[in-house]
Amino acid sequence: MSVSFFSALAIKKALDDTILPAFQKETGIVVDGVFEPTKALLRRIEDGARPDVLVGVTATVSALGGSGLVAADSIREVASVGIGIAVAPDGDSSDISTVDALIATLRSARSVAYSRTGASGIYFAQLMEKLGIADEVNARATVIEQGFTALAIVDGRADLAIQQLSELLFVPGVRIVGPLPADVQHRTEFSAATGVRASESAVKLLDALTGEHAMCAYEAAGLTRP
Repeated sequence: MSVSFFSALAIKKALDDTILPAFQKETGIVVDGVFEPTKALLRRIEDGARPDVLVGVTATVSALGGSGLVAADSIREVASVGIGIAVAPDGDSSDISTVDALIATLRSARSVAYSRTGASGIYFAQLMEKLGIADEVNARATVIEQGFTALAIVDGRADLAIQQLSELLFVPGVRIVGPLPADVQHRTEFSAATGVRASESAVKLLDALTGEHAMCAYEAAGLTRP
């Protein structure tokens, strides 16, 4: 038995470390997973893909339920997460305690890494425009299409990485400075749903993704339970 599973990157650490190994051991069901930003997962669905189970940004999952592409009555909240900044383990202790300090840190960075298609990267691009530093920071930014931005610290392309905290935690060999200041923080909520004709295996996976064991795993991976 197997289930096809689309998931946003934000919960991948919790899935890999705890939830999916336990689920597969307990049920014998093989999970065929695709892990990408919600925007990329949505493109797959628009191109005809129909996963048995989906985890994505809540607004997107709700819209898919409204259009009949996932089972609307199966939608459940999973977790939420804020955006943070990471540096190399021996990197400068960048001050991001206030908005002014954040601006100074971003302006002085050799290169800031962020994602073009991830929810955090889309927000960060808008934030830079609002703060009036977009042209200056982007002139030397490391913008990736999708994936874990902190890898750009590991390989030396950037000295700061912006992403959801749970995604920064996924990458070993970096140090999280902290979350963005409260005045400019942005939290993203994630929800799970099954396809419109859910198999028993799909329902079991949905239950595993939203049960108490999963909630503890999300918290350990830097996310907040609903």
